Amino acid sequence: MRLTQITPFVPCSNLARQVAFYRDVLGFQVGFQAENYAFLRRDDVAVRLVEVFSDVDLSHPERQGSFYIDVDDIDAVYAEMKPRLEGLDADRVRTPFNQEYGQREFHVADEDCTLVFFGEASA
Repeated sequence: MRLTQITPFVPCSNLARQVAFYRDVLGFQVGFQAENYAFLRRDDVAVRLVEVFSDVDLSHPERQGSFYIDVDDIDAVYAEMKPRLEGLDADRVRTPFNQEYGQREFHVADEDCTLVFFGEASA
């Protein structure tokens, strides 16, 4: 017996806009979409987007979330996404860098300020 995957629920203020971001910028494929929910997958990684009520401010620091995606060949993943990431405001993307705890990472903020970390163990 073993756990096989974690799939975060990511709140969003506008489902269509967030689906477009995860699909068109981060390269996920839509597996299912309903009125206020979408399931997207890329390789073995999936996210569940859930649209929240319009009065919820997802940009407020108390509402901000994040999740980490472990990858193989972080620099190749970044290079594949780079042309699409260049269309975002510069403060939404942190280019690949080495962390003191032995990971090489890059970070991307989605449409509602959720921070998506991509990383792999550095050599």
